[in-house]
Amino acid sequence: MAATREIILNKINKLQGEFTAPADKSISQRALMFSAITKGKTVIRNFLDCVDCRDAISAFRSMGIEIKLIKDKQNLRLEVQGRGLYGLIKPEHEIYLGNSGTTMRLLAGLLSGQRFSSVLKGDSSLSHRPMRRILDPLRMMGAQIQGCLNSVHEYPPLKINGRCLKPIKYEMPIASAQVKSAVLLAGLYAQGITSVYEKLKTRDHTEKMLCLFQAQINQQSLEITINGGKELVSPGDLFVPGDISSCAFFIIAASIIPESNLIIRNMGINSSRSHLLILLKRMGANISIIKKTETFEPVVDLQVKSAVLKGITVTDKEVAYCIDELPIICVAACFARGVTKILNAEELRVKETDRIYSVYTNLKKMGADIENQGNDLIIRGCNKLKGGHLQSFGDHRTAMSMAVAALSAEGKTVISNAECIDKSFPEFMEILKNLSK
Repeated sequence: MAATREIILNKINKLQGEFTAPADKSISQRALMFSAITKGKTVIRNFLDCVDCRDAISAFRSMGIEIKLIKDKQNLRLEVQGRGLYGLIKPEHEIYLGNSGTTMRLLAGLLSGQRFSSVLKGDSSLSHRPMRRILDPLRMMGAQIQGCLNSVHEYPPLKINGRCLKPIKYEMPIASAQVKSAVLLAGLYAQGITSVYEKLKTRDHTEKMLCLFQAQINQQSLEITINGGKELVSPGDLFVPGDISSCAFFIIAASIIPESNLIIRNMGINSSRSHLLILLKRMGANISIIKKTETFEPVVDLQVKSAVLKGITVTDKEVAYCIDELPIICVAACFARGVTKILNAEELRVKETDRIYSVYTNLKKMGADIENQGNDLIIRGCNKLKGGHLQSFGDHRTAMSMAVAALSAEGKTVISNAECIDKSFPEFMEILKNLSK
């Protein structure tokens, strides 16, 4: 377990310079999974070296997958020797996934169709995250999977008895890329056509990765279908773009700190992930794309300059498009003119922590004019926060959001239990220090 640590921050004059975006966590995890169940070697360049991804590597090694980690300058390169759809072997022990809800939910779908039993477990935080949202559709496919029950939810650990699955037509009751991905991964092991219908479009990294690995997948509007039972084909080599959710902290920091001028290189700008930029443009942010490269995931170089922001309303439909960025959007709202409303953000309550509570509690302590009404957050911009002793609540996005708030707050800010940042962005503090002027 990582040692508990604090970070101490003071107000800065500006952010200036450039950095290369850290690799995308969601894409790194999926690239590893698909490489493992594809026959032959796949090279994954610019793989994210963070706690969640290391736990995913350990999980696949425990199921017989040979994975070489090679440091390439500042980046990590993986060489994965895949064993095909049915090549994984029964792990000797329970598979520990730390704090990664994404890895657990996607692996639950993948392992439901294997020829062995397995147990997925996580840390204390992950053990309190609801899993019925994936268990219901997987059971419709014939999966034998059991969590820990209470009166409403099921939680990890998950006990899975792999077996033959059947295709289904599934209409998702909630907007969740993890649920969609779990069903599509299970669909690889179901003979016939599995279809998933979304009411709202969610991030589509799984679909793009399936296309890259030549799965028989079709997308029409909000319906995705996959023809199971077919072996995947490795692309041989793939590059993971930078993570827009990690870049969000720097994009907003540069927007709210006067005289800032920042360039971010190699940032992924998948259309299902870039709603953050749409919201910031509505707020008046000064953001421009200075270079764009089309690969299986589009990549850009982005320039951000400080700007006077204004309050906006983030509707309940928009919440699904930027769920990971909402904590840092709340920080931007504190420095915007007027009122910002974030509506029906209930999904924030079932992340690594209750992010509505963690963001509200910390910003309130810093003097923000913020209200929590049910699952809504209402923020009146004041452009004036004060430092204080804040809590991460064990959540990486809360910790990094409060670090950005601290850069414009009067006085010293201390954030406790900041080791959780390593979950997704170990270089966060180093990059922040290098850009702070």
